Amino acid sequence: MKAIITAATLALTAAVSLSQATPAQADLLADIRERGTITAATEMHYAPFDMLKDGEYQGIGRDLFDAVAKELGVQVEYMDLPWSSVLPGLEAGKFDIVNAPVTMTAERMSRYSFTLPIGNATVALAKRAGNDDISAPEDIAGMAVGSQKGSAQLEQLKAFAAGLPEAVTIREYVNIDEALADLAAGRIQAVANSMPLMGYAAVQRPEMFTLVEPPFGDPKYFGWVARGGDEAASLIEAINAALLKLHEDGTIEEINRKWLGSNPELPTTMPEVN
Repeated sequence: MKAIITAATLALTAAVSLSQATPAQADLLADIRERGTITAATEMHYAPFDMLKDGEYQGIGRDLFDAVAKELGVQVEYMDLPWSSVLPGLEAGKFDIVNAPVTMTAERMSRYSFTLPIGNATVALAKRAGNDDISAPEDIAGMAVGSQKGSAQLEQLKAFAAGLPEAVTIREYVNIDEALADLAAGRIQAVANSMPLMGYAAVQRPEMFTLVEPPFGDPKYFGWVARGGDEAASLIEAINAALLKLHEDGTIEEINRKWLGSNPELPTTMPEVN
């Protein structure tokens, strides 16, 4: 039986003294299989990867991680946390893995153990439908653009904006739902985040949002992450084996077509990142 653990539950867990914490296991996969449960954390405000609909956790992340957990032979407990708490919570040992789509960067890959790519993280813009002032990414010069606080997409937006002839007012949001709400209300002129996320917003609300193409910045990918070091090595290896099997049997394509209407090409080996 799968469960969703809320941020409030995590807060109660965090209140327990560190002196009472169980020492880390030498092999995380062995520990998970002994328990029969893997605890995965994400932010359920990142459609189409992770979202709450009528109190139910849905999305690419849920479907794909459920399929991987089945291959591992374990059940899943899901945590719903603010994005700003996800990676710190992983480092503190509050859960086993992050099944949020985490953008692969050189800095993060030196710090965490990444799985193979599970999504395309290249940055794209969403604008209000009917806004003819933006037809290409460069057109945001002199405008207000939102992105998610603490995300790799925010950093790519800042780097891109720095090269434009007019300053871009960049507004940071706790989650993309808030940024899209401000875009719908006309308080900002565009939102920058991963292409699948912006495309999904446009597909779901075509009367309100339009995807701006092409994307900008270097091609990027999403992966899941566990803590760095040898402890998580066998878990990452097992998850990667499961992902390769799900590529081969068509499960990943089926999940992507369900949520995106297409099947983005994803590497089946670890990509080079910078």
